[in-house]
Amino acid sequence: MHSRFNAYRIMWVMVYFDLPTETKKERKEAALFRKNLMKDGFTMFQYSIYVRHCPSKENAEVHIKRIKNLLPETGHVCIMYITDKQFGDIEIFRANKPAEAPVLHQQLSLF
Repeated sequence: MHSRFNAYRIMWVMVYFDLPTETKKERKEAALFRKNLMKDGFTMFQYSIYVRHCPSKENAEVHIKRIKNLLPETGHVCIMYITDKQFGDIEIFRANKPAEAPVLHQQLSLF
């Protein structure tokens, strides 16, 4: 039996997007998409990359479904999920120098 919480069961949902912001309507739509991601517990990793910690694949799928319902009319959105172990192996560089991973808020889940 494996642990309920382990680095291979815990998931991170990553949302990458490139939304147009030429018109006032497009800017409003892009801002609303970001706001809704944050409302659903996502944290900005980089300007157009948001991440969310999920205790399981099943929980990740719930959030992915929500994102699909929030998709803006225009632009490109990519949704990916990876294990906590894979996320922990991310290498981050700034100006060709290794950098610390940003501190992301851990999501507390009550069962």
